[in-house]
Amino acid sequence: MATLQYQCTMSLDGFIAGPDGDMSWLTGHLGPNPAADRVMERTGALLVGRRTFDGDDPYRGTEHEGEPYGGGWDGPLFVLTHHAPDTPVPGVTFVGDLDGGVAAAGAAAGDGYVGVLGAQVAAQCLDAGVLDEIFVCIAPVLLGDGVRLFDRPGGTEVTLERLGLTEAPGATNLALRVVR
Repeated sequence: MATLQYQCTMSLDGFIAGPDGDMSWLTGHLGPNPAADRVMERTGALLVGRRTFDGDDPYRGTEHEGEPYGGGWDGPLFVLTHHAPDTPVPGVTFVGDLDGGVAAAGAAAGDGYVGVLGAQVAAQCLDAGVLDEIFVCIAPVLLGDGVRLFDRPGGTEVTLERLGLTEAPGATNLALRVVR
């Protein structure tokens, strides 16, 4: 059975993207990260929000532009959206509801991770009680504004259990389990 894991890099002040979804800040923090590599190896499918899918790419202008994790990962990609494009995108399945997206990505991932990308999709998974883990690489930068890791005004407290804490040259990695 697949494990739904929110996977992201976050600034120390809690942002996963800058204002208007800007990801250029991340470019200077990309580099070797053995813990992140192990997560990618276990990731069997991605469940991605439409804003993240259409959004800014920290690999823009490189040979890996448009590739998940800058070409470090390959597999089935499911995009959660109410507005699928008219023209199919190779290797991408557009799904119209969270339950369908979770089920399809989970089936594709087998007993690996479903990597959840995008703050809104992660919050929806958390609210639906299907998010199992969070893997966040904390970059040594303060962005000051942007898209928060979780932005749930009025949301209830969520208890997390630390699974691991590791360091890489450009990040501190934190793995957490959602306690139900």
